[in-house]
Amino acid sequence: MKKINMLLSGFLVGLLIVGTGLSQQMEELPIGSDAPMTDLSMQTVSGEEITLKQAADENGLVVIFSCNTCPWVERWEDRYPMVFDITENNKIGMIALNPNEDYRERGDGMQDMVLRAKKMEYEFPYALDKDHKIADAFGATRTPHIYLFDADMKLVYVGAIDDNARDANAVESFYLKDAIEQMVAGEKITQSKTKSLGCTIKRVD
Repeated sequence: MKKINMLLSGFLVGLLIVGTGLSQQMEELPIGSDAPMTDLSMQTVSGEEITLKQAADENGLVVIFSCNTCPWVERWEDRYPMVFDITENNKIGMIALNPNEDYRERGDGMQDMVLRAKKMEYEFPYALDKDHKIADAFGATRTPHIYLFDADMKLVYVGAIDDNARDANAVESFYLKDAIEQMVAGEKITQSKTKSLGCTIKRVD
């Protein structure tokens, strides 16, 4: 009985962290879709305003729905600098958005974001997705949740950064890197959609 209770507790914790998505049944932006709400202004940790259109570079844009409070973000966050280098080298913009509106007073407010960006030495814009408007338009459900758009701002990849959140050195498939390289080379993206693992976005009704 004790073993069963332990297994049940582990299962419930897993649901809390990863999320089943049952409470956030949203339609994810289909591959090939135009990026929505590209003119919506958002405040960044630098105090400036930015839109997705402004964040994009000539070959496209990577959007990462991220936050300060999710352990899955912490596991993948050491990959953010590498992703930024890849995007910069390929003339692709990169921006991280924090959609956790229900956690603004619990670690995901702007001041928390400023401290996080400074601590982790973000070289890319980190912006507050107020009322999770962008996340809703994208159909994003988790943090981290990755979207790659091409030069025409059409979605070409969505999902996870790679296949190993716990160990960057043990990654076998770097999904986002592969998608970027194939996109820039004008090749067909072999894996345009992968499963996004992370904490559910903390939305408000």
